[in-house]
Amino acid sequence: MSMDAIKMLQGKKILLGVSGSIAAYKAATLIRLLVKEGAEVKVVMTTAAAGFITPLTLATLSKNEVPLNISDHNSWNNHVMLGRWADVMLIAPASANTLAKMALGLCDNLLLAVYLSATCPVLFAPAMDEDMWHHPATRSNVDKLISFGHQQIPVESGELASGLFGEGRMAEPEQILTFLQQHFQQKNGRKALNGTTAIVTAGPTIEHIDPVRYISNHSSGKMGIAIAEALADAGANVQLVLGPTSQKTTHPGITVTHVQTAQEMFDAVTTRYPAAGIVVAAAAVADYRPANVADKKIKKGEAQLHIDLEKTPDILRSLGDNKGPQQLLVGFSLETNNEKEYALKKLRDKNLDLIVMNSLADTGAGFNYDTNKVTLFDKNGNERSFPLKSKQAVAQDIVSAIIELQHA
Repeated sequence: MSMDAIKMLQGKKILLGVSGSIAAYKAATLIRLLVKEGAEVKVVMTTAAAGFITPLTLATLSKNEVPLNISDHNSWNNHVMLGRWADVMLIAPASANTLAKMALGLCDNLLLAVYLSATCPVLFAPAMDEDMWHHPATRSNVDKLISFGHQQIPVESGELASGLFGEGRMAEPEQILTFLQQHFQQKNGRKALNGTTAIVTAGPTIEHIDPVRYISNHSSGKMGIAIAEALADAGANVQLVLGPTSQKTTHPGITVTHVQTAQEMFDAVTTRYPAAGIVVAAAAVADYRPANVADKKIKKGEAQLHIDLEKTPDILRSLGDNKGPQQLLVGFSLETNNEKEYALKKLRDKNLDLIVMNSLADTGAGFNYDTNKVTLFDKNGNERSFPLKSKQAVAQDIVSAIIELQHA
């Protein structure tokens, strides 16, 4: 963690809302982390949350009284002031019940009274079982809260209180801490990647057979463009090297260079590489190209047509071989079998700092979808799996991992 990231929470006023979920036990660790970073923390709880962790525990850790009811500790008057006191209100865990009440504007407990009175930004970290998380009502409530301008801290996948394994786990306290730091960095105009030059490759390449035919693949470029936009949102100056696709970006922080072939992409990236601090190779580059390109359209003739193929330049290997000590290199691994084995091998062989693995076996992941499901492996041996999300949300997860590696 960089010193700049640590200073982001110094003196910040964090209002933590704890609702009724088994994940309430994580509030103790979260409070300790926030206090250690120099934040001032006040806590409001629901009575249901007090069944999982005591107000006394959270009061001791935060060094502030923890009211439960609207009448406690002059809360009838103070709930409005609490909402005005905070720099940010963080609701963690946010149960399905609390999310629903927030979306509807209900106000039957102190936490909700404070929420409705809050004039500060609101962040929420959902926590519930997988079926509850995927229920259309929950999805609608979350979308509505995001439309209010609130920020959702992504759920994680893992073992749930029900004993099942799936999505819905609250983010770990360390992840929530990082999310808060990034929130204040952006609010203060000190974005995490200010001044960093990033190269992103996206889309397919095409390899010509003759003037009208070519070899290509189904990549749409959506994932790479989403990553370029997320990097630009974090303050990076992004050079997007984009293969032939109908997808576009109008982000002012992105300069687009259009290419067609693997050789053109190799040349564009290689030229820009010395000045780059980050490279994300998200393009689906053709591995082979015709050894000889016909200068005229090949006419239909024999029953079979044989085309000799040769390897295209290995862009990622070249970047890894020439990587400087301050450069961070991210690759992708899209597989149909033995996904983890191949991803880790690619991470080692091509000298990557981070690899993004996804599988065509996962429904809703891969080419042409608006969603993706990824697992991240970094050079330090860390593995992090995420549920199926929009490609914009996946891009945020990838950029967060990049920022963490930069600040490690």
